[in-house]
Amino acid sequence: MRTLWDLIPRRKPAPPARPVAVVTPPRKRSTPAADRYEAVARLMLARYNIRVRKWRSSTSGVAWQVMYADGTISRLIESPRPRGPISVAVFLHEVGHHAIGLGTYKPRCLEEYHAWLFSLQQMHAHGLNITPKVHERVDHALRYAVYKAKRRGIKALPVELLPYDGKGPVTPLPYLDE
Repeated sequence: MRTLWDLIPRRKPAPPARPVAVVTPPRKRSTPAADRYEAVARLMLARYNIRVRKWRSSTSGVAWQVMYADGTISRLIESPRPRGPISVAVFLHEVGHHAIGLGTYKPRCLEEYHAWLFSLQQMHAHGLNITPKVHERVDHALRYAVYKAKRRGIKALPVELLPYDGKGPVTPLPYLDE
């Protein structure tokens, strides 16, 4: 006996697939500078027991820690992957928050100052290029930190941050031991 299913035309089975050669994408060649940035990043993350939650595509970052009920602490950051002078400066700045201790310096703008100072000191110590753009980024970040502190009603600005209160030029942070 025939059924309606017998009236439906059937496709011929596909021929067996031929093995496809696996093509690996060409490996990007690393440069000596990229190798140095990678080495510094690995060293800093291991030294301060920090985990990167996310590599950001922007040159912004954040550092925080989570304290668990059993007393363990997870140190976390989000930052750009260190690939150039500015991204490595931002990365080291976020590491600096953990290195100096989150909440060690009050007010918050003073902690920002010390985190940037840590960043520049580490760049200098590891022989990384501190460009004028890095100094501009630090200057801009500290001016914004002072602006935000004043907007929130800070009573007295720490003496280290007084140069960042005005509109005039600022001498770069004293990251070299002179």
